[in-house]
This record gives sequence, structure tokens and C-alpha cells, in this order.
Amino acid sequence: MTVTIKDVAREAKVSVASVSRALNGAGGVTTATEKRIREAAARLRYVPHGAARSLITRRTHTIGALLPDLHGEFFSELIRGIDQKARAHGLHLLVSSAHDGVDDAAAALRAMQGRVDGILILSSRVDEAFLKANLPQDLPAVLLNSPLEDGTHAVLNIDNFAGTYAMVRHLLGVGHERIAFVTGPKDNFDAQQREQGFRAAMAEFMPNASPRIVAGDFTERSGLRAGRELLAAKSRPQAVFAANDMMAVGCLQAFREAGLDVPGDIALAGFDDIPIARYVAPPLSTVRVRIADLGRNAMELLADLIERPGPSAASVHTLGCDIVVRDSCGAHLARNASGGNRRSSDP
Repeated sequence: MTVTIKDVAREAKVSVASVSRALNGAGGVTTATEKRIREAAARLRYVPHGAARSLITRRTHTIGALLPDLHGEFFSELIRGIDQKARAHGLHLLVSSAHDGVDDAAAALRAMQGRVDGILILSSRVDEAFLKANLPQDLPAVLLNSPLEDGTHAVLNIDNFAGTYAMVRHLLGVGHERIAFVTGPKDNFDAQQREQGFRAAMAEFMPNASPRIVAGDFTERSGLRAGRELLAAKSRPQAVFAANDMMAVGCLQAFREAGLDVPGDIALAGFDDIPIARYVAPPLSTVRVRIADLGRNAMELLADLIERPGPSAASVHTLGCDIVVRDSCGAHLARNASGGNRRSSDP
């Protein structure tokens, strides 16, 4: 049989109201009484009824996260960061994906309504019209990696443009003049910003060169395909910069198939700094996004909106990123050739 709050009250020899106050931390009972109530609840293995409690408090103590996918190291790191900060605020995490299109994203949002106190949204399907149609105005929300600045929602973005720009400048600085870029999905904001950063850096530092760009979709398979395409061209690039690390890993496989040495024959760089980047051979030079921090910062913003709703809901924040120099970009070869001292780099 299900143990009820009345059973706990009978066991502890107190009123139902006293049990409720003690277990909810509302005060109004002595320390000794609270201790007796909690011991009684533990003996009976009483679990408070969350739905009934939420009717009273109007809080579910749960937050939602709508992501484009749940597969891959980027999303596992992002979820880890969100969950860590959610737990620190006493909140639970409900996660859903929207990889099948705008209708899938809308259905996921509708399914979360009434179940969450706030929601984190990372999806290329989200625009102002979508949010107006599918997100209640009074539900706190934080948008991640979004171009939307509608004056209504909090937004947290990665500085994709600056990170890409810095990596191109680094690759040029170690002697790679012919740099090819593998893009991400066309409808993805991060991918668009990274391509813009690549084009801007090449236009500034190599104004007479035609940017060499190959399509990708952020998957390892598309990186493999892009790597093969680049090697099949008449003129092989000196370096390949993939718009994320998974595509860089795919490129690495293509180069291995062709018997090429990385970075001796062709240099390689990625973006995100997913955990596996430092363990591939050679370790991957990349633009570091502190992915777990992205999740933690987004969750902190959301927790603040839940506790203190108001004008801050329209704030826009940017998380910086920086380059991590490992062996795949050939920087150590360039330093050795010039007789310079090798500077410290990330392991």
C-alpha cells in the first residue's frame, strides 16, 4: 500500500500540517519534532507526492532542455553541465530532442508545459514566430546559440566568430597559406558564425586567396566525405579547419586512408574541444568551447529567471572561447624548423 502523509503523522504522533511544514522546510515545528517526523518518514519510506505539492507551490522543481540531438560528446558535456548546476539549485532535468524538424520541436515544448518551471532551448528551428506559438509567455526560458534577440528572452551564445578568426590567424601564422574550411549545417547559427569568421579572417590576412569551403553537417561521416573531396582536388590544401571536432575526426580518417601524415603532409584543426580531441592521434588542435560551462551558465541564467523574473529576461550573454594548440596543426614543426622554443600547449 502507498504510504501517505497521514500515516507519517500517525507514526510521529503529530498533525498532518506539522508533517507538511517539517518535510517542506517551512519551519513552524521544533527541531526535535522535525527530527521525529523525518525519522518516521524514513521508517515508512514515505515519498512526498510531487504533483500534489506542485498544485500548492505552483513549482515542479524540474527544468526542461530542448536540444537538437542527444548523440555525441558535445551534447553529453552540455547536459552534464546543465545537470550539475540544476542539482545545485535542487532542480531535476527533463531532456528532449528535436532532430526531426519544427513539428518535433513544437511537440516537445508542448509536452513539457506544466511539467517544468523553466526551459533551456538549443534548436535551429526556433525563431520569434515559433516561440510565440509554442512557448507560454510566463514560462522562463533561455535560448542557447541563437540569433534571436527579440527583447523578450535571455540568450547565451558562443563567440563562434572570434574563435574561428583566431584559429585561422594561428594557422596562417605557422605557415599554412592554403587553408580549406569544412562548414556545418546551413541552418545552424553556430555554423553560420564560424563560416563568417573564416571568411573574414581570410579576407583580412589573405586578400588575394579564394576561400576554399566544403560542405559538412557536423557529423564524423560528413568530415570523412569532405576530407576525401579535398584530397581529390587538383591542389591539396596545406591545412583543413573543420567547423567542429567530429568533422575533424572524419577528415583525419580520410587523410589516414590516403596515407598522409598529419601534420607533416597536411595540418588539421577543429572546433569545440570535445573530450576525445586530446586523445586522437595526433591530438587535435581546436577552438575550445567550455561546453560544460555553457550548460552551467545557461542553467544559472534560467535559475535566476525562475527566482527573479523581470527585465533581465531579455539579456544577451556571450561565452568566450580560445584556441588550444596541439600537434595536429603543425605548430611544433614550424617552431622546430625556425629554431624557436616550443611554447606550452594543452595536453
